[in-house]
Amino acid sequence: MAPPMQEAVLSTPLLSSATASSSSISSTSSEADDSPPASHRFELLDVTKYEFPSKTFSGSQTYKSLAVLSGHVGSVSCLALCGEFILSASQGKDIIVWQQPDLRQFTKFGQGDGSVKALVTVSNKVFTAHQDSRIRVWKVSRSSENVFKLVDTLPTTKDYLGKFMKQSNYVRTRRHHKRLWIEHADSISCLTVYDGLIYSGSWDKTLKVWRISDLKCLESIKAHDDAINSLVACKGTVYSASADGKIKAWSWGKEGKTSHSLKGILEGHKDVSLNSVVVSEDGKWVYGGGSDGFVMGWEGQGNGDFVSWKLVSETKAHHMAVLCMCLMGEFLCSGSADKSIGIWKREAYGKLCTVGVINGHEGPVKCLQASPCNVGSGFLLYSGGLDKSIRVWWVPKNSAKREDQQ
Repeated sequence: MAPPMQEAVLSTPLLSSATASSSSISSTSSEADDSPPASHRFELLDVTKYEFPSKTFSGSQTYKSLAVLSGHVGSVSCLALCGEFILSASQGKDIIVWQQPDLRQFTKFGQGDGSVKALVTVSNKVFTAHQDSRIRVWKVSRSSENVFKLVDTLPTTKDYLGKFMKQSNYVRTRRHHKRLWIEHADSISCLTVYDGLIYSGSWDKTLKVWRISDLKCLESIKAHDDAINSLVACKGTVYSASADGKIKAWSWGKEGKTSHSLKGILEGHKDVSLNSVVVSEDGKWVYGGGSDGFVMGWEGQGNGDFVSWKLVSETKAHHMAVLCMCLMGEFLCSGSADKSIGIWKREAYGKLCTVGVINGHEGPVKCLQASPCNVGSGFLLYSGGLDKSIRVWWVPKNSAKREDQQ
């Protein structure tokens, strides 16, 4: 029997501003003039009319497939939750907003010369990172609550004009090519938000820091020796995972500085790309997913302000590369090129024990997002794949563990 959906408490911070007074929303006149009339609200088959199969984990509880969402023209590359909405983006440049709990397609938007690689939400704005090395900023249109308007692109024109005439602002990106240091020179692969800042990681090996209030680029860090694949921030530390096999920890403003400094390096397997990094809410446990199918775990050393990390677990999680991960309390979810999703539970000393494996995607699992809302005795897990679909799963929290994976 399906778990009771009414236990989920949902809010709508992203689109709430659309119904607020105009004085609370800053919009340019061109934004209002160009806004199309109320958009057509797309309909999707009501998933509650159908029975979805249940699969047994190791205990008496089972995970359930709740829905399969289609609508993207390309592989699903990233997911983000915002209140009662789930946003998904694809290699086909389109971004879809899905409404919970009925999982209907609420609206669709997108623009640009490059596929969408990452997205994050901040208040009533959405930031999307693209293959064309730009970050685009979207805002709910004042004239229609389910229309997203492109309001800026990073770097901004103001940032360009303030720097392009000074030769010292240019850096060499490759032989005979120079760019302003505020520009990424290759695809932007990941974004994360922390304390009024947005961090962008790129295949150009740099980590850039942007201030949300004025969209200004504050800093560019030569962070890695190869492409940056994933970013996460927690407790004043930003972690970057790279194809060079390292996770680096960066701290902001230490010792009177107004820039980021390298805090530590978490070494993965030799010559193995790290494709994803996640960190526990207390900042103590860091996990990296590698192209060899391993999930590696580190424990932060220190009293809250971690200054070093000790490798505590190496788990052979998948037969093929780990492409994405997410955390839900003590549960770690891993998505792989082998088309499966692994569910793990953190035990003593950071060790991972396997809870179960979810199958269903017809292609590699590229992105995962767990909902913080409790649904019955479990949680909702969203997965996006190269099969162009988004799948919604109910995962029980009280499944019996199977075995420790060292």
